[in-house]
Parts: sequence; C-alpha cells; structure tokens
Amino acid sequence: MATLILTAVGTAVGGPIGGAIGALIGQSVDHALFAPKRREGPRLVELAVQTSSYGNQIPKLFGTLRVAGTVIWATDLIESRSTSRGGKGQPSTSTYSYAASFAVLLSARAILGVGRIWAEGKLLRGAGGDFKTATGFRLHLGGEDQAVDPLIASAEGGATPAYRGAAYAVFEMLQLADFGNRIPSLTFEVIADQGAVLVSTIAAELAEEVSGAAALSVGGFAASGGSVRAVLDLLGQASGAWFAPVGDGLAMRDTAAAIVQVADDGFAVGDKGARRTRAVAAIETVPRTVTLGYYDAARDYQTGVQRARRPGAGVRDERIEVPAVLDAGAAKTVAEAMLARAEAGRVRRTVTAGFAAMAIAPGACVTIAGEAGVWRVTDTAIEGMVTTLGLVPVTIASIPATATSGRVVGAVDAVVGATILQAFEIPGLDDAPLSMPRMTVVAAGAGAGWRQAALLYSVDDGISWTAAGASAAPGVIGVVEAVVAGGPATMIDRRGAFDVRLAHPAMMLADADADALDRGSNLALLGDELVQFGRAEPLGGGRWRLRTLLRGRRGTEAASPQVAGDRFVLLEADAARTIDLPLSVLGREVRVMASGVGDVSPVEMRCVIRGASVVPPSPVHVTFARDGDGGATVRWVRRSRAGWRWIDGVDAPLAEESEAYRVTIAAGGVARTVDTTAPLVTLTDTDLAGGAVSLAISQRGIFGESLTAHLTIPA
Repeated sequence: MATLILTAVGTAVGGPIGGAIGALIGQSVDHALFAPKRREGPRLVELAVQTSSYGNQIPKLFGTLRVAGTVIWATDLIESRSTSRGGKGQPSTSTYSYAASFAVLLSARAILGVGRIWAEGKLLRGAGGDFKTATGFRLHLGGEDQAVDPLIASAEGGATPAYRGAAYAVFEMLQLADFGNRIPSLTFEVIADQGAVLVSTIAAELAEEVSGAAALSVGGFAASGGSVRAVLDLLGQASGAWFAPVGDGLAMRDTAAAIVQVADDGFAVGDKGARRTRAVAAIETVPRTVTLGYYDAARDYQTGVQRARRPGAGVRDERIEVPAVLDAGAAKTVAEAMLARAEAGRVRRTVTAGFAAMAIAPGACVTIAGEAGVWRVTDTAIEGMVTTLGLVPVTIASIPATATSGRVVGAVDAVVGATILQAFEIPGLDDAPLSMPRMTVVAAGAGAGWRQAALLYSVDDGISWTAAGASAAPGVIGVVEAVVAGGPATMIDRRGAFDVRLAHPAMMLADADADALDRGSNLALLGDELVQFGRAEPLGGGRWRLRTLLRGRRGTEAASPQVAGDRFVLLEADAARTIDLPLSVLGREVRVMASGVGDVSPVEMRCVIRGASVVPPSPVHVTFARDGDGGATVRWVRRSRAGWRWIDGVDAPLAEESEAYRVTIAAGGVARTVDTTAPLVTLTDTDLAGGAVSLAISQRGIFGESLTAHLTIPA
C-alpha cells in the first residue's frame, strides 16, 4: 500500500525519477510493516547452563544426546548434624552436611533411559550406572500412564502432576558437600531411541502429515524452536532433502524419484515470444565457507565445529547450527554437501510449458527434453494456458569426508566399587603414650572412584551405634599372596619378601630410602605385624613385591610369620581414621560399619580390643648367668610405648606409673609367679634342681600386661 501511494506522490512531485524514489521508499515501509514472521528453528545450547525459569520450552529428544533439562521442583536445603565423641578430656565434635531433593524435566517425549550424568562438568553418574556422590535417584520415562512421583506428592499433596508424556528425573537427598552446598548444574545423557535416527523419522514424528525417507541419520536430535515448520526446514537444510506434496500431506525426499520429462515448449507470453532462460549467479553469492555447529559424541556431546571451504572469489561465511549429534566425519560431510548445493544453486532454469505441466508441483524432479541433468521444481506459475517452472539442479550425494574431533579430554569415569574396610588395634604411632584404647580404621574401594564412607561403631554388640563421621582419604589395602621367609626383627631383612595384591590396579606403592624409613615411611600392617619396606617392585595387575624389610616395628615381632591371605594395609596419616574407645572395651569386641556410595548394604568388620594400643611392649634381650652356688640370675631389657625414636640413646621413658614385671617360673611341672620392680630375677639352686626351667616375663602397665618374653634354662 505504501508503495502505491508514495509512487503516485513521487511521480506528481518529481516526475518519473520522483516516482522511482517514491517506490523504493514505499517498498521499505511495506517491508517493515508487513514482513513475514521470522521462523526460528532449534539452536545449539550451552550444555552447562541449567535453568528453572517458568515457561521454558522443553525439547523433544530423539536418539541419544546430552541435555541440561529444566528444574521443575526442588526442596530447600536439608541440614543434617553428626556428633562424634572426643577422647578423654576432649569435647565432642559436631559436623553439618547439606542435601537437596529436586526434579529435572528432560524431554517432552518419552525416552528409554538415562546414561551418564554430569555435575559441574564432572561425572556424577558413570557409564555403569554408579553414582559418585550419595543420592537417591528415580527416572520417569514419560509414558502416558506414568504415576506421580511419591516424593513430590508427599510435599505437594493431591494436586501433584504426573507429567505424563514427559520424561523427568528425581534426585532424593543429593549430598551437596562436593558442590559447595548448592544444587549443581546437571547435564544428562538421555537415551530416547536405540541407535541412530533418520531425519525423515524425526520429521514424521513431529508432523504426522510428513512421510518419505531421507538418508541422513543422526545420533541424537533436540527438536524445539518457534514452529514445526522451522524444525523441518532445518532438517531439510542439513540433509539436503526437500518436501513435495503427496495427497493431503508432504513427502520428504533427498533423491530424484518419479522423474517427469518436460519439454521447454517456449509458449508465447504476451507479445514477447518464446522465453528460455538460464540464469547463473555470480560466484560471490555463494558462501566461501560453510561452518556447521553440532554436538560431537566423541567430546561427551560438547559443541563441535566443522568447516567446508571452496576455492575462488568471495568472503562470506555461512554458519549453520544443527542441534544434532554427529561424529566429526559426518559433520564434515554435511558441511561439504551444503556448500556443494549452494554452489549448484547458482544455476536457475526457467521452463515454460503447456497447460498439461500444471500437474507438476514444487518438489517434483524433472528432466528437460534435449538437455542433460535432473532438475528440482522450486516454484510454479500458471498464467493463462502457460505453466512456468522454476528449476534448480539436483546434486549427487557427497563423498563421505574424514575429519577429527581433535584432542578429547573427557570427564574421568572412575568406578566407585564396594567399600573395603579394615579395623584394627595397633600400638600407638605417636611418641606420646595413649591414655585410652584406640582403634584404627582404614577404608578404600574396589574401584578407583571411591572417595569415602560413613562410619558407625558399636561397643555393645550392635544394641546401639555411635557415628564416627566419615572415613579418611582412600587407603591402600590388599592381601598377602606369598611370603619368602627372611631374617629377624633385629636387623634389616634383605632376604625375605612379601608379594601383595592391592584392591585395584590404580593403587600404588613406592620405594623409600634409609632416611625416609627412619622418618616412618612405608609402614604397613601385614597380618598383625607392623613392617616397613624399602623396595616396592611392581609385578603387574596390582601385584607388588616388598623387599628390604624392617620387621616387628613398635614391638609387633610376635605377630609373624604371615601366611597367604593375611591383610595388607599401608599406614598413612591422611588415610587412617582413629577412634578412641572407653577403657571398658578392653578385652571385648567392637563392631564397625562403613557405608559408601557404591555399597548396596553397609560393610561390617569386628575388631577385638586386646590392649595393643595401651599396654607396654614385651621385654627383650632376656639372658641368664649361673652363679657359683648353683643358682642363676635372669636379666632383660624393658621397652616402652613412648620414645620409640630413642633420642638420647640411653634409656627409653617409662610411660607407666611404675616399673613392674611379672615372671612365671615353671619347672618340674610346677609353676610359680614372681613380681619384681627391677628387670631381673634370681633363681636358686633349688629352682634349677628339677631340670630345665622355663620363664615367661611380662611388663605390667597402667592398662594391663605386655605380651610375654620366654627363656628356657637347660638343666
């Protein structure tokens, strides 16, 4: 309308030139006022961004792809408090943890399942279905008969929607410590269909009027946008397909089928005679490069880019974003095919035919009599008895291209595995003596992804349980497979060896030189003996050979020899969790339970507290000397549970209230007990008259007696 008015005004004012100027101005006004509505198809989206905005469009998902979803329901943060008892004279410690429950809507179409789940870019759920952080999880597949989620219903009441026809995931009590005590941004590997999906299958499901087939298949596709037509246009653009009317619907095609031959009869149009036109646009109208954005399956579905370039003039770059999962080679092939079609589209042919050609609709494929090539009809015009067909060449399929996704650094999917628990009592490893029994707990997992477990212990055979917080860092745990006998604990054992198998191959051991050994490095519990090793030789498959041994550390030499199947635990400060126990547990059994993310049920172990952490070590260097009266004097050297570094080189601190020993003397089938406060005892000739005499010597401490040292005096 503006074109007509301004043309007339311009002609009246400025003659023919004024009319032309008025027409141009009028066209601009008409375009601004009456421009067709822009069609916006689906776009690539940033995977890391998860929203909860009301009114967000939920895509229909096809194949397998990674999406963020939309949070549709959430609770407030749920606070939990855990209190652990301190040692004697120490206050109890309270720790707080936070969790949240929420639901994420994934697809406006039913799905088959969910694979991996990422939280803040790191795997929350691995390919094996194992969660790396403790959480409850339910998946609603989007069936038309799916029930209301019980957790949401318990919070929202009877008006809770079931979201039938839409797939969503529910997290229950997701522990938030790993995510800064906030709900993390999640992305999901959604499996909507088995295998790849043809673009024609996607088109047919989005619009029931569409039929036909197209060869391009994608690993996954997210259908969203301003209209169904916009999505179909994008599918056609990516696959090189077009739509042709068939009956009351549309057929999607990417190859020439049912080809019709037409004759360019050149019927007269007006008084200008026959028209046979062939227009070739300038090469500059064709993009110099076509850039295709897509989701790269090899890069954990992150955005990938492939480019196709042509030689010749031109600088324009055309970027197409397709929310589809492709491999690098397929994406490169699509980009090159799009560029080839754009270059072929420079040529446009106009054919005038008779009235019979009016049955040829846009989308049909034709050949022109007397000319080579197959053409696709883009538009038709009927004027009088003349049918005018607009044609473009039909291109052949592109040769599959090769391309690479580049360097791929995916999130580590370390299997968590079940918790492996070891609980034991050993002599104190500090220089200061302990004032109450201490149990040490070391935990690890059957997989390298294990991080920690919640600990409980009971001193009354399970009647009540006490929370002990979380385990320490993952320890190095295994079993003894073979033992090579070696020397005693009084020297460096270069002959003996232990072959151990660790819980999984990711666990490692290392060598330690003399200085490191002196500082306490490479201390391990083998069976019940504390052993240091200087050499750790890898044998493959998680097996190691330990050599250069220091046996019986901290007075545990009595626990040797070991046998195959005994435990191996590397004692490291950051991997050991110590629990101080009341004196009443001495001589009793303590039950320990651990529950990690990968455990179906808690793992339990029992530990008998015999006092190894609080009683003195046994005496050593027991000797005897006969005197001239037929008697003998037996002497020994005491040891202490404090001052193991022997700094002054003279004597070890006592670490007990007083020095006291108990000596059991057995001879001739009769035994008697002697208590002494000095490290010696005297035997008379009467004691030795009955033949050989056996002595068992123990040191008496605050909390009990040490293990005994033995000596036999021959007759």
